[in-house]
Amino acid sequence: MNSIILQIAAKYIKALLIFFAVIALLRGHNYPGGGFIGGLLAALSVIFDGFAFSVKQVRKTLKISPENYIALGLFIVVLSFIPSVLNQLELMQGVWIKLQIPLLGEIKLGTPFLFDIGVFFTVIGVTLLFLFSLTKVE
Repeated sequence: MNSIILQIAAKYIKALLIFFAVIALLRGHNYPGGGFIGGLLAALSVIFDGFAFSVKQVRKTLKISPENYIALGLFIVVLSFIPSVLNQLELMQGVWIKLQIPLLGEIKLGTPFLFDIGVFFTVIGVTLLFLFSLTKVE
């Protein structure tokens, strides 16, 4: 598509979609679907660029290939299993650590959040790979 209005709007909409993707990821790690919904929103931002410009151009400007997003996501998912195995717990049982951050206070980070980050990147990669395979862009 060659719409100037769509191309200008794409910059702002892409930033908004990425912002909401991060919000969904951060909010959702305590509730079901955070990484999945966030990944879909992040992939949608790239897909919107494909509508505004061209899929071929988006594929060239994409810094990380969809296959690498999938690999990174699956690697992070596997990493989220390790703390429970090391603590001799069930495979996907959550393990949390508490970090003391000077201006923010105490923050609890856990393996469910790490798992959601892995799902986030995997969903981005699968969605983009699906889009690129539908458009047959090499």
